[in-house]
Amino acid sequence: MSLGQSLLRPRSVALVGASDDPAKTGGRPMAFLRHAGFAGAIYPVNPRRETVQGVRAYPSLADLPEVPDHAFILAPTDGVLDAVSACVERGVPVVTVLAGGFAEEGEEGRAREAELRRILSGGSTRLLGPNSIGIVNATNGLRLTANGAFAEPEIRQGGIFVASHSGSMIGAILSRGLGKGLGFAGFVSTGSELDLTLGELCEATLDDPSIETYALFLESIAHGADLRRFALAAASRGKPVIAYKLGRSKQAAELSQSHTGAIAGEDGIADAFLKDCGIARVETLEGLIEGLPLLRRVGTRVAPRLPRTAVVTTTGGGAAMVVDQLGLRGIEVAVPSEATMVTLAERGVSAPRGRILDLTLAGTRPAIMSAALETLLAAPEFDLVVAVAGSSARFQPELLVPAIAGAASKADRPLVAFAAPEAPEALRRLAEAGVPCFRTPEACGDAVAAIFGRRAAKPMAPAVPRRTRERQLDEAEGYTVLSRFGLPVAPHAVVEPDAQASPVPYPVAVKLLSAEVPHKTELGGVVLGIGDDDAFRAAVGRISEAVPKAAPGLAVERLLVQSMARGLGEVLLSVHRDADAGLVVMLAAGGILAEIHEDRSLRLAPVDRTEAEAMIGEVNALQALAGYRGRPKGDLAALADAIVAISQAGPEIIEAEINPLIVLAEGQGVVAVDAVVTTR
Repeated sequence: MSLGQSLLRPRSVALVGASDDPAKTGGRPMAFLRHAGFAGAIYPVNPRRETVQGVRAYPSLADLPEVPDHAFILAPTDGVLDAVSACVERGVPVVTVLAGGFAEEGEEGRAREAELRRILSGGSTRLLGPNSIGIVNATNGLRLTANGAFAEPEIRQGGIFVASHSGSMIGAILSRGLGKGLGFAGFVSTGSELDLTLGELCEATLDDPSIETYALFLESIAHGADLRRFALAAASRGKPVIAYKLGRSKQAAELSQSHTGAIAGEDGIADAFLKDCGIARVETLEGLIEGLPLLRRVGTRVAPRLPRTAVVTTTGGGAAMVVDQLGLRGIEVAVPSEATMVTLAERGVSAPRGRILDLTLAGTRPAIMSAALETLLAAPEFDLVVAVAGSSARFQPELLVPAIAGAASKADRPLVAFAAPEAPEALRRLAEAGVPCFRTPEACGDAVAAIFGRRAAKPMAPAVPRRTRERQLDEAEGYTVLSRFGLPVAPHAVVEPDAQASPVPYPVAVKLLSAEVPHKTELGGVVLGIGDDDAFRAAVGRISEAVPKAAPGLAVERLLVQSMARGLGEVLLSVHRDADAGLVVMLAAGGILAEIHEDRSLRLAPVDRTEAEAMIGEVNALQALAGYRGRPKGDLAALADAIVAISQAGPEIIEAEINPLIVLAEGQGVVAVDAVVTTR
């Protein structure tokens, strides 16, 4: 039996530590399985009882009449190690552990986790958890969970599989999703990911025919290689993925780290990672849930640009909110062409030409709304149409729902709806008709931007072993590495403090050369704009005097003399090897204030030329180098070449930063005038 079958389609399950009281946490799985009609064998294991909830109980796993496909350990933390050991000894394929109390609880918990790893090592048993609230298959009655939310009398079946680091959020997504008419294939709470990771769990379910889309609730990006492998495999099977990840703020990142014991990671890297996995990342919980029907409608297709959108409405204010939310996310709400306006008029639709096609009260007539939507959906200038329903949607959903649903069913392009009033019946009917619909304009803008803004899933770069030792290079050694990548560096030479003249043509800069000091300016270790021999000797003397004062014990033994470069702008270009995401490429505004400004673009390596050009377009400060308002153009083509080059850094590179990389005039290239490089 495969891992996926043991997880979602086991023929038998054991409940270790099952309670006779269905209201208790340890009794819920038995009650849920029986209520949902699970057809497989259920073996409660409880040495103190002959029956559990009317089913024969067994004193131990060794006493079961067969090896169960899946064991759910409901015992408290102190009993987990013995229970898992018994499962390994019996050869149980998959074990889920409900209890916490492991790495997230200090030294004692870490020791307990180490022992759990030892028990699992060498065997074939895979472990879900600890701190996992369980797994559910909505199609076969497998409610192997202690989550109280699964007391739902009925779970509507559909194609959505939910995987979450948080057990409680599974219940939240279930209840909210059911309220919006969504249907689910299954749920899994990954817990601490001691063995099975979220990526592995999802990958194991990919061949299940009931699953069409994946919704992920992520507290951190851990085990990135597994998650990326799953995302690539999902894309190849036409199964799109949407995710909500905590940690955008520093406070949330700290909460994530303390709650899961995982490294939360810098959110910009996590965002780049998810995008390069082809995963649509939303910012709101409602965007995650309400965006699922749109994700299914769009599929894994990646658009070349954000969608040109049409907005049609019976309420100007409600539509303006949608326009605002789309615009904040860079999505253009376009004006219908003259030809489209003529077609609208021919079909009896009268409205002023503008970014919003406001039908006013006439739009509550189904024939008018149908004609408007069908025309806009057929118009070549639009990629997406948003229908905004006004007050009538609350008490008269029959006026708009059939028109919206009918137009959506006939169109090749996606149509989504937003109801300005609280209109649960209208939204329920639209959801049942398969129309993506939103209760708030924020969720609408969030989901549209995330789903249409996806990038194609990139193949994984070769894995690099975890580093054991690293070495900081001095600036001259760093230039040697950059030159090997094909990056232009300013002419330079290394001299000793007794040098009397520059070996490089003036004007030059003189810098302290030391691998111990990556930021030399703070120690007085840099003098710029030196134009002759006298100024050169004075600069050498100034550095030789200033550095030991600022850093006692640091001797000035060597200096770097470098040709001065004057360009049109400066950028910071770097690569950094993240433990989970791999090699990350960053482009940002350069100079000494680069760390303050968050004007940057991130990608996972390797980066191709198209991606490099997109990165340049994402850094606002660089738009001035594109000839803004008649200013001279910088050599952005050479900058794109530099991005591609540095993204090819080999496995020996841990980190390489150029700040600044000078952008010269168009056709003259770029040149590195400072470099910090760390190697394996």
